[in-house]
Formats: sequence, C-alpha cells, structure tokens
Amino acid sequence: MPVQTRSGGRTRNVSPQKKKPVRSRRGKKEEGSEKRDDEQVIEPKTEERETEEIPAKKARTGEEEAQRYSFHEGVIERGHVYFFYRPKVQHEEVHDIDDVKNFHMLLVPRPPEFSIHTTGETSQAGTDEMKLIPEGADAAPAEETKDQPKKHFRLITVGKKHLPDPGEKGVFWASVTAVGDELHKLEKGLGERSYQTKTRGERHEGPARLAGRGVYAIVNTRGKTPSRNETHLGYHLSHPSEAGEVQQELGIYTASSFVLQVKNPGVEPGSFGQRIGLPAWRRANYPEGIMTYVFEKGTRGRTYGLRFTPCKCIELLDYEGAELLLIAARSGVEGVDQSLGENRGEVLKEVGERESQEPTEDIFRELGMEKDAFPAEPIEGHWI
Repeated sequence: MPVQTRSGGRTRNVSPQKKKPVRSRRGKKEEGSEKRDDEQVIEPKTEERETEEIPAKKARTGEEEAQRYSFHEGVIERGHVYFFYRPKVQHEEVHDIDDVKNFHMLLVPRPPEFSIHTTGETSQAGTDEMKLIPEGADAAPAEETKDQPKKHFRLITVGKKHLPDPGEKGVFWASVTAVGDELHKLEKGLGERSYQTKTRGERHEGPARLAGRGVYAIVNTRGKTPSRNETHLGYHLSHPSEAGEVQQELGIYTASSFVLQVKNPGVEPGSFGQRIGLPAWRRANYPEGIMTYVFEKGTRGRTYGLRFTPCKCIELLDYEGAELLLIAARSGVEGVDQSLGENRGEVLKEVGERESQEPTEDIFRELGMEKDAFPAEPIEGHWI
C-alpha cells in the first residue's frame, strides 16, 4: 500500500509476487532500493526508447570515423613551437651536446590569426573578409595568450638529441612523450627532479633549458596517388633571431621543414628481427577507428595494416607513445615555402619576425612557467 500511494496509483499492475524474486536474488533491500525498483518497473517505455537509439548511433559513428580519419588536405594545424634540452643526470651544466640527455620539441596549437581578427563581424562582412585573406594566411597562428593555466600541448622527444640536417637528408625517430591541457603538469615534467636508486642512491636531474621558440604549421599535400600523399611540418624561429652555438649543435635552423610520418604501433619486427621503435607497452593505444581508417588494418590482405602513414588527421599526434619519423626536407624560408606551399613559408617568416620583438620573459608567460626555474641563456646561443 505505501508503494501505491507514492506512485500515484500507477503501480496497480505490480503484484507483490513480482517483487519477491527481486528480494531473493539481491537479498535484503532498503526502502530506497525498492523505490528505485518501482520506478524502473513503471517507466518501461523510456528504457525502450533509449535502447532503440543505440544501434542508430553506432551506424552513424562508423561513417563519422571514416570521414574524421580521412586524409585532410591543407593546413591541419598551426601554432607555436618551443625547443628544450635537458642535461644528463648529475650534470649541473651543459658544455656541448655530449652533456645533453634529451631534446624536446613542444607544440602548442593555436587557431588561425585571421579567425581572431574577424571575430564579431556580421555574416556578410565575414564572407567578404574571407575573400580578402591573403595566400598562406591559414598557416599564421593567432597571438599566443599569456598567464593561462590551460592550453593543449604535445611534447615530442627527438632521437639523437638534435633535429635532422636538411642538407644530409637525415631520418630521425621521435615519439610523443606527453599530451595534455594543464600547463602546470608540463612545468613539473620539465622541471628539475631528484629520485632514489638502489645502487647509486639519490640522483639529480637539472631543469630543461629553453633553446628556441617560433611558429609552425603542419600541412598535408595530396599526391597523384594516395601512396604519395605527404605531411610536412615547417617552422620559423622568433627567438633567437639568429642561431648561436646551441641552436647549431641541436640542428635548430632559423627556418626548416620535415616530412612527418606516423608509425603503426601494431607492426611486427623487421625482417632481420630488429625491434622497431618503442617497446609494445609504451606505444600509442589508438582506437579501432584510427587503426582501420588510417593504418588500414585488416584491409587489402594487410593483417597489421600500413607500417607508416602520413599524418592524415591531427588526432594521430594526440596519443602518448605515438612514434614518428622526421625526414629532413628543406631549410630556409624558400625551402619551407616549397614544402608547405601557397606562400606559407613567407607567412611564417613574417609572423616569426613580428613576434621576435617580445621579451624572453613573455615566452615563459605563454607556457605558464616560472622564468627563474628554467635557465634561458641557451636561447641566446650559450650552453649552460
């Protein structure tokens, strides 16, 4: 009777005999649990509607993933790039590249500059403004905000502790070691740290050093056939305006570009049994959509799919453990322009030169970092 009173008389068809099996399976229930059971019994239509919607969502998801992970031509990302190196353990100072433990490239994406400038325009005015956007402007990132604790970032660790030389057409391994939106976590990860070992006791690592800052763009170029599609990453430094000793040894040119390829984390070892890239437990755990539509796993007789692929969509870089190949392409403004196309190298140069007027202190404000915690002398070309 109390149940019928609270339910407004809608529980007339619920007999006590139907409730007994529930108690026998679940044991003694509190009164609140009986209320929830009653609510579930008297609202079956809602559950049926929810159940009917699930298959439709799954069908749409497959189509959406095919589009989402297809090859996106043009600029797929632009932003600001920062170069850091960390000294070896127990090294308080760095005198040359032999004293360097890790070399990092930090990517912080930004919306295009023209999208910020046209905010607030009417729809007609916005259409007219789009027609006036100069060639290559889609590569120019909006001005970086300062003193903001949340920004999307990717920290990429480059093998051999320096960038490949475009003149030698080198090929270097790299991996995405950190992805996030909390800059204080990035600051902690790049900061100094101490830890205990069983054999050597306490060990100390100094903080990472800032060696460069600039603007970058990642561009997809469609080839005559899908196998000739390419992804290029090009950048132009804002700090320093001229490369010093540090930048030269780390392979940081004033302007440079690379062919970027992403490795399939599911590939087997090479024909000679050599391990390729990271161990399996450290590799990116991509969802099935990426494995199917990007790496073509299980298609065309490929058990594991393609071994390498261009960066068809930027989501490929948003997984820790993503393994990359950086293939040196070209250096200089003209070289970057040739790699990225549509005058984008020149646009990056203009933005880089304009932002070079900002003081070094503002670079750390862009990253939400305490300047005193990270040595900045290397950005002037001096090892420390």
